[in-house]
Amino acid sequence: MIVRTLEECRNSERRVDAETWNSVRMSLKNDGMGFSFHITTIYAGTETPIHYKNHLETVYCISGEGSILDKATGIEHDIKPGTIYILDQHDDHILKAGSELQLACAFNPPLNGKETHGPDGAYPLEADEVAE
Repeated sequence: MIVRTLEECRNSERRVDAETWNSVRMSLKNDGMGFSFHITTIYAGTETPIHYKNHLETVYCISGEGSILDKATGIEHDIKPGTIYILDQHDDHILKAGSELQLACAFNPPLNGKETHGPDGAYPLEADEVAE
């Protein structure tokens, strides 16, 4: 059994910071679960282009409001608490935060922990692992 708190993960190298977001990686590949689980904060007033070519992701909005623009269709979906979106087709999208968004995210395959978005908006398939 593995037990961690958000606070202890937030104050460790499990927190990854980027220009428009931070992600607290609570469960990673080395936990052996077949997915990783993160609490991600998207900063208010930002737009983040994302295109996970190597991963599938499910995202649940805990708090805040924003939208997700599907670049293939041009359709923009509102995000608010209680909304889930599932990127099941490696969907190229732009995540917009009207207010600060707090999101619970699951990735398959799981992340190792150090990943940040590359120039194409994707995470690499393999990156350095976070120490225990």
